[in-house]
Amino acid sequence: MNIIIQATLKNLVRTKNILSIISDEHLSSSSIPPYYSSIGSHIRHILDFYDCMLVNSNMIDLTARKRQTEVENNCKKALEYYSEIFNKISKLEENDLNRMVIVTDDLGLGNTEIKYTFSSLLAQANSHTTHHYAIINYILEGLELGVNDESFGYNPTTPKAKILN
Repeated sequence: MNIIIQATLKNLVRTKNILSIISDEHLSSSSIPPYYSSIGSHIRHILDFYDCMLVNSNMIDLTARKRQTEVENNCKKALEYYSEIFNKISKLEENDLNRMVIVTDDLGLGNTEIKYTFSSLLAQANSHTTHHYAIINYILEGLELGVNDESFGYNPTTPKAKILN
């Protein structure tokens, strides 16, 4: 299996791990400042991003996400959505990764089209997921819920903090 697919699946398993330790109440809580976003809104956003790119087309519109809001409030629905995305990614093959795609995105100045290989888009989605995991980790800490994963929300290139004696 391709390393980009392996890394993506390994990273996405963290979604399942989080959903298995929290309640619907924790998933939907938007009580943590400064942004008052919920774990569920970030998980939904992550999964919607993958969902819109896992299409049988060379035209991918990142602005046309489904925004499946029930995922934000229901761990069971979120796990079902996660499983659907995970299974689609696990079925990707080398020829899927090498294809050229035109991606529509809004970078802040309106929609624009960008040429990618599908593998570069998948790598971007993986980094995007890690970014949202950092925010989720912040929310988990605010809710006084620990996660047993020291690298959760950290980019693999982030230097590890040194413990001073």
